[in-house]
Amino acid sequence: MQHVKIPQDRIGVLIGEGGETMREIEAEAEVRLDIDSENGSVAVETVGDPVLGLKGPEIVRAIGRGFAPEDALRLLEDDMMLFDVVDIDAAARNKTDMKRKKGRLIGEGGRTRELMEELTGADVVIYGSTLGIIGAPQEVDAVRSAAEMLLDGAPHGAVYSFLEEKHNEMKHKGMEYHRFSG
Repeated sequence: MQHVKIPQDRIGVLIGEGGETMREIEAEAEVRLDIDSENGSVAVETVGDPVLGLKGPEIVRAIGRGFAPEDALRLLEDDMMLFDVVDIDAAARNKTDMKRKKGRLIGEGGRTRELMEELTGADVVIYGSTLGIIGAPQEVDAVRSAAEMLLDGAPHGAVYSFLEEKHNEMKHKGMEYHRFSG
């Protein structure tokens, strides 16, 4: 059994209307959730397939970090799906700097966050002082690198170019290219 602590305002999302979301997670991930709505503690107990059960705490953690339940359940699609968190607070010097860095990651009208999702195929959520990522390893890696570039002060244009480069790399991966030498 694993214990996961999630923010108070995300407990309702985890439970869902009439417990619907909680039951769906329990069925899909073959776990049992014991939610303490007083302190935000969630006990996750594997009741079925142990490999699926390992994803249970990750799903709960992802919902706690701002993901919609259907996005968090993407972790079950494939054994390679990952959930990663970038701590914005660790890169900030103070509250004002934190707001600025968070704003850089979101972009004007949410454009930067949207581009991260579009160009990598990963799901990206900015909640509280963290940026959450769900996707395949190369997608998560590309978003993490782009986020770190922005947090380090790189111009948005350079980050967009980096993301487009990664997008093209991922799109062409697996396709062998041989120049005809005749």
